[in-house]
Amino acid sequence: MKADSGADNGTTPNGAGARVLVIGPYVTQGGAARARDTAARLMEAVGLAEAIELDVVGQLPISLNEVRPATYLGKGKVEEIGELVKSKDAALVSMDCQLSPVQQRNLERAWDVKVIDRTGLILEIFGERARTKEGALQVELAHLAYQKSRLVRSWTHLERQRGGFGFLGGPGETQIETDRRLIEERMRRIEHDLDKVKRTRALHRKTRRDVPYPVVALVGYTNAGKSTLFNRLTKAEVLAQDMLFATLDPTLRQIKLPHGARILLSDTVGFISDLPTMLVSAFRATLEEVTLADVVLHVRDVAHEDWEAQAKDVESILSELGLKGEAEGRILEVWNKIDALDPERLSALQLAVSGIEPQRRPTLVSALTGQGLDALLARIESTLAAGRVRFEMDLDVADGEGLAWLHAHTEVLEREALPEGGVHLVVRIDPERSEGLARRFPQAEIIREAGAGR
Repeated sequence: MKADSGADNGTTPNGAGARVLVIGPYVTQGGAARARDTAARLMEAVGLAEAIELDVVGQLPISLNEVRPATYLGKGKVEEIGELVKSKDAALVSMDCQLSPVQQRNLERAWDVKVIDRTGLILEIFGERARTKEGALQVELAHLAYQKSRLVRSWTHLERQRGGFGFLGGPGETQIETDRRLIEERMRRIEHDLDKVKRTRALHRKTRRDVPYPVVALVGYTNAGKSTLFNRLTKAEVLAQDMLFATLDPTLRQIKLPHGARILLSDTVGFISDLPTMLVSAFRATLEEVTLADVVLHVRDVAHEDWEAQAKDVESILSELGLKGEAEGRILEVWNKIDALDPERLSALQLAVSGIEPQRRPTLVSALTGQGLDALLARIESTLAAGRVRFEMDLDVADGEGLAWLHAHTEVLEREALPEGGVHLVVRIDPERSEGLARRFPQAEIIREAGAGR
C-alpha cells in the first residue's frame, strides 16, 4: 500500500496545515522526571509544530521507564497511539524525542503515517526560516547530515515521502535514487562554500576590529524576547513574534551607548533544549559571532514557568561553544519580560537580584515597554570600559588629522578647550591599540586610576 503523500487532508506540498499529533515520550529516572517540567516540554513541542503552521489535533505526554530499541515506546503505547491517530485523522506524528532510523521506520509502519522526531522538526523550521544564502547552506548541510543514514539504508514505502531538504511533503521517488556518495559529495560542496563564507566573515570581522566598535551579542532560549530587545535598542524592524525560532539569520546594527561610544549589536538564532548536534556544527560560522563578541547578553524570559531549565540549556550550549571559565566574565544576564509579572512576583525578583554581587547581578528589563533599558546600556558600557585604558593629552586645535584619528580609533570621553587655543582630551581605547596611540601621540599620558566611568 502506498502511503499518502500529504497532499490530501488539505495540506500544502511542504506540509503546512497537515494534521499532526504531538507525542511527548519523556524518560523518568527513579520515578522522577527530568529537571524540565513535563507540561512545559510538551507545550514547547506543540509550539515547534505550530511554528511551521502544522494543525495540532492532539497532544499526549507519556512517562517512560526505559526506551525500547525497536519502537522507542512499549507495544501497548504504540497500539494506543495508533488508535488515536485514526480517531484524530492525523497525517503526521511528531515525537518529541530523538528517534533512530529503525525506530522511525517501525513507528511509521505501525501507524501508517509519517513520523518526525524533534531533530527533524527543528531542521524543518530552520529550513523555512533561513533567508540568507549562508543560512540556507547551513540548514541544508544539517539536513543532509541528519538524513544520510535514513535515505540510504532502509527505504520503505513511507520513506519515499520523506527526506531531502524538507521532511513533511517529501521529494517523491527521486530521493530513492540518491545514494550515499551523492549525499557526501553535496555535503563536501556545501562545506567548501561555507568555508568561503567563514573567510568572508573573518575579513568583515577584521574590518570591524580596525575601528573601535565592540560587538555585543544577544543569546538566549528561543522566544525569550531577543529580537524585541534588539528592535527596541536599535530601532530596527527585525521579525519579532511569539513564535519559536522567529529569527534565524544573524543581524548586526550599530547603536550608541550613554557616553557616546558606539557598539555593534548582534541578534542571533535562539537556542533550545536538545539542540541537534549537527545544527550546532553547521551553524558554527554564525555562532562564532557569539564566541568572539566583547560582551554576550544572555536574555532570559522570567515570565516563563520553565525559565531556570531554559537557562541551563543555553549555558550548556555556550559552554560547548567555548564560553566558559574566564570567558564567562563577558556574559551578562538580562532578565526580560518583567512587564508580564504580577507586582508581588516582580517585587520578590527585585529583592532577590539586589542580594547578588554587583558584577554578577542580572539586569531586569522589559523589551516591550523599554523599562530597564537605560540601566542595561550603562551596564554594557561599564563592562566594556573595565578592560580599557584611558589617556589624556593636549592637542593643537589645528591638528585636525590627529583629532579625526582619535575620533575614529578611540572613545573620546572628554574634550575641553584650552586658553592658549589647544584642546585637552580624555580618550579610552582597547589595550591592544594603546601602543599605536602612544606612538601617534607621544604627549599622551595614561590615567592610572581608570575605572568604568569617565
